[in-house]
Amino acid sequence: MNDTTDGTLHGLSVTLRPLTSADIPRLARIRSTPEVYERWRGGDDLASAVADDFADPAAHTLVIEYEGRVIGAIQWTPEDEPDYRHAGIDIYLDPLVHGRGLGTDAVRTLARHLITDHGHHRLTIDPAADNAAAIRCYEKAGFRPVGIMRRYERGPDGTWHDGLLMDLLAEEFTDDSS
Repeated sequence: MNDTTDGTLHGLSVTLRPLTSADIPRLARIRSTPEVYERWRGGDDLASAVADDFADPAAHTLVIEYEGRVIGAIQWTPEDEPDYRHAGIDIYLDPLVHGRGLGTDAVRTLARHLITDHGHHRLTIDPAADNAAAIRCYEKAGFRPVGIMRRYERGPDGTWHDGLLMDLLAEEFTDDSS
């Protein structure tokens, strides 16, 4: 698939494009769905949480579109220390499109961009250890489990929950979108 100079990336079914302020209300609605809010949270003002993502200079946030409609966001954060250089990915999708392979397409599209255009040799993603659907999605995109990060994040209930560190090495990446 082709990437464009304006920062838009094309997968098999999804388009990833830079976030604009006009996207904030739609993404806030997606973040407010119980399935997404459980994992991403964001407090009482989700529009501000999405705007903070937009303004974060350390993260590169892209809107995920499917059939011309905003269905979620994907972001990447580089680690530029030369001895540890890699990029991390995070994603959320509207629950109405879960189970269609769109998350895998988005992750694979961004992975291709990070490996090919940014020269990253390693990518990471860290879903909650109990998020089986996300783990399957990332495995389909080529990520492999590295290990459990015990008591990795505090949940909305105030208790600590495990995370799963997964990674993808550039030489293991297979671009199924060709």
